[in-house]
Amino acid sequence: MKNVGLRSLGCVTAVTAVCLLPGWGSRMTARALPPVRGPVQEEAAVTAHARGSFDVKLSPQGPQDSTGGSTLGRTSIDKQFHGDLEATSKGEMLTAVTEVEGSAGYVAIERVSGALHGRRGSFVLQHSGTMTRGVPRLAITVVPDSGTGELAGLAGTMAITIANGKHSYDLEYTLASPR
Repeated sequence: MKNVGLRSLGCVTAVTAVCLLPGWGSRMTARALPPVRGPVQEEAAVTAHARGSFDVKLSPQGPQDSTGGSTLGRTSIDKQFHGDLEATSKGEMLTAVTEVEGSAGYVAIERVSGALHGRRGSFVLQHSGTMTRGVPRLAITVVPDSGTGELAGLAGTMAITIANGKHSYDLEYTLASPR
């Protein structure tokens, strides 16, 4: 996708476009935040990776607010994960696009439900992404203690790659062994 002027795009479209700009879709800084270890993870926690692809559907929710020099928007997220993580997710994203081309941000929360390397349960991912005049930064973290079922005790970070319009993930995680 070409680097288009963000001011001419709608808020959700702009943040999606920002994600596809050169550099944003490559290996992101999601791993800059290592998994937080607590009492549950200290016991027999081994770092593992889950990799695969995902499909995403973004649906704008309500009108955008373009007052004050930035455009704010809200979007629902529906994903289908394939590969080591066979799951679906639902979430909400808040976006902000500034008047400066290449500068935008988003935060999101999504609940992922399914199987991670065959272990069933759910967990929550927290996203924080910014683009400063074309320079990307993204952190996606498993919310501490959000794992349920066989995924209780899950901790980790996710990296996303977007290449040729295809989305893939790399979830680096720890999961405490069952007692």
